[in-house]
Amino acid sequence: MSLQNSPDRPISVHDLEEFCCDVLRRVGVSETDARATADVLVTTDTCGVFTHGTKNLRGYVRRLQAGGLRARAKPRIVAEGPAWAMIDGDSGLGMVTSTFAMRVAMEKAKLTGVGYVGVRNSCHFGAAGFYAALAARENLIGIAVANDIPSVTAPGARGPVLGSNPLAFAVPTGDDRPILMDMATSTVAGGKVFAAAALNQKIPAGWVVDAAGKPTTDPSLFPHTATLTPMAGHKGYGLALLIETLSAIVTGAAMTHQVLSWSFDDPARATNHGAAFIAIDVGAMMSLKEFHARVAHLVREIRSTPRAQDCERVFIPGEMEWERRAQALVSGIELPPDVLASLRGLSELGFKSLLFGA
Repeated sequence: MSLQNSPDRPISVHDLEEFCCDVLRRVGVSETDARATADVLVTTDTCGVFTHGTKNLRGYVRRLQAGGLRARAKPRIVAEGPAWAMIDGDSGLGMVTSTFAMRVAMEKAKLTGVGYVGVRNSCHFGAAGFYAALAARENLIGIAVANDIPSVTAPGARGPVLGSNPLAFAVPTGDDRPILMDMATSTVAGGKVFAAAALNQKIPAGWVVDAAGKPTTDPSLFPHTATLTPMAGHKGYGLALLIETLSAIVTGAAMTHQVLSWSFDDPARATNHGAAFIAIDVGAMMSLKEFHARVAHLVREIRSTPRAQDCERVFIPGEMEWERRAQALVSGIELPPDVLASLRGLSELGFKSLLFGA
């Protein structure tokens, strides 16, 4: 399958999904798992979060070919109670394991009011917000977190201490656009630093610090001789530590420096990332009609806040992303140069017939 794309010719969402599925099937991933993975990656691109979408397909394929990711992995529940479960991801694609885990958390929440599901033996799971939104679309509050290799320093430290450990939450609103917040606990996600390096651009001085702990605007130093800064200083550091507890300590996954990089370490070895998913059934505590009305009131109150000079609109978290997605579903996605370069790079892994622009 060959896809043509250029800055003035967006690619359709359907074509991009089919492209991803075709690539994944060719490395042994089942149709069901390929579809689940493509859904996460392409949905993320439609929302304009290009650092966590199809740009990463090349890295996943490399690991699938080398064996660090198992193409036919089967995530399974290894322990559970009425309101919780632990899942072993079987070294499979993080998107497959995480979708499975959030759905288990949702089932638990519908039975008991709240469901927690921890995951071990997983890998990079892409955009945390995708999984939180799964819950919100079924009128559950969704929370998704994960750990990663240390790439973020801590106040007073020199060098990496914790991962950029993402946190996402989604709140149902009564329609298909939940309130959605997806953030790294670093000042900025590492993917944005990589993107700046690929585009030969400088970065803001507060994003990373060099080996001496001094701010730098050179993205090429990361991650080998530079580290990310924690979001809001000690506050981001504390949140990252909470996420490490929920996703790694409790689950039995690799912690901090035990986690392998899905990008840089031996692709034949499992990374053993951890993750955790929480679902809260609002309907078990109050009527959904009342909940949606209260959320709507809060949204109206925020939007009616007096605006700063030259500001046309106060956004609700997730609003920009849902609007981008709505536009992409109609007009297609304009993939940035670094994403296109990564997809074209699949030729190095034996996918010459699948190149964009081939």
